[in-house]
Order: sequence, then C-alpha cells, then structure tokens
Amino acid sequence: MIEFTAETWPEPPLAGTEAAAVLGALERQRATVAWKCTGVDAAGSRATLGTSRVTLGGLLKHLAHVEDSHFARLWTGTPVGPPWDTVDWATDPEWAYRTAAEDTPEELFALWQAAVARSRAVVEEALAAGGLDQLGAFTTSDGERPNLRRILLDLVEEYARHAGHADLIRESVDGLTGEDPPL
Repeated sequence: MIEFTAETWPEPPLAGTEAAAVLGALERQRATVAWKCTGVDAAGSRATLGTSRVTLGGLLKHLAHVEDSHFARLWTGTPVGPPWDTVDWATDPEWAYRTAAEDTPEELFALWQAAVARSRAVVEEALAAGGLDQLGAFTTSDGERPNLRRILLDLVEEYARHAGHADLIRESVDGLTGEDPPL
C-alpha cells in the first residue's frame, strides 16, 4: 500500500523550468491515480460504475501498459516487453481491463509501479542527454516524430482522464472523495 505524506505528495513547481513543470504535473496525476486505487480490497479493485467495464485494477494495468508502450514505441522505437508482448491487441484491445480481474490489487500496483519506474529512468536519461525538444524514434506516415515534450504531455492527458474515472469509481466503492489525500 502506498502512503502519502505532505513530504511525499508531488506538487508541480509554481515557478520552474518547463521540464520541471511537465514532470511535476505528470507526477501529481500519477499520485492521484495511485491514491484513488490504494487501500481497496479485491472486490473494490474489480468494482465498476454504471455500465462501464472500467475498474480501479483495470486502470492500473492499462496505465502500466501505457507507460511501457509510450516509451518503448514512441521514444526508443523498441518492442514493448512482457506481459504486453504476448497480447494480440488487434483482437483483444481491452486485454488490460479484462485480465485485471485475475490479478490481486498488490500485483496490479507492483506491475504499475515497475512500469512507472522504467518510464522515470528513460525520461531521466533523455533529459540528461538533451531537452524536451529531442525527437523520439517513432515516425508517423507523414514523416513526423514526437518530441519528448509531446510524449510527456500525452501521458499527463492520459492520467488526467483516468484520474477522473478513478475518482468516480472509488467514491462508489467506499465514499472516498477529494482531490488530494488527507496528509
């Protein structure tokens, strides 16, 4: 279980470099999703809201895949590793959400945390080699390549979208509400 304190809760800098602001926003969104998914049992991890099939566990597994695939595919141009490399995404695009029900909350957190750690290491190395304007390996059919800024901003957007889902699902599980954990 992840515990948050005033010292560990990430806040983007009020004034800082562009890279610090983007990374601060990403870390805050990661922490928000982690907080909303922390402390639920297996039933809470599998709970849905309305007709949606999205679960807190499914969000963690999906976001682990997003972390790994964004940096493998878009930044380094390498194949994504396990467990993602065994999935036929064309025939089972909801694999992460569907199979999360087979995993414990602890396994899902570990999978997600490992993917986040890999992403942080890639970003740290990339920033040490240059700035946000560096181009990733992926090339579109039009010959364009995303820069590191765009990849990171796409992750911020992905997390923000899913933080909203996590807010609603978690409130339906046990009534937990709010933007920040009690510190």
